[in-house]
Amino acid sequence: MSGLIGKKIGMTSVYNADGQALACTVIETGPCVVTQVRSVEKDGYTAVQLGFGEKKEKHTNKPEMGHFKKAGTTPSVNSLNSKNSSAS
Repeated sequence: MSGLIGKKIGMTSVYNADGQALACTVIETGPCVVTQVRSVEKDGYTAVQLGFGEKKEKHTNKPEMGHFKKAGTTPSVNSLNSKNSSAS
């Protein structure tokens, strides 16, 4: 898997050796927790579901709370399914 899960903080400038300003995006990448592992036997493909950012329990519906409690984690704001590229 390649990529980042995070939150955009803002923009800034970085100067190279020639003195030119380059625009850069500042991203906060925090601890990502594995909320589910998908397997070929059960789901038909291999993948990992990741969660980033914390969400208050009062803003989480009951099905999502059950999903996070089964994983043993706190509710996440963002979830991402990432399929594994290697065939098994």
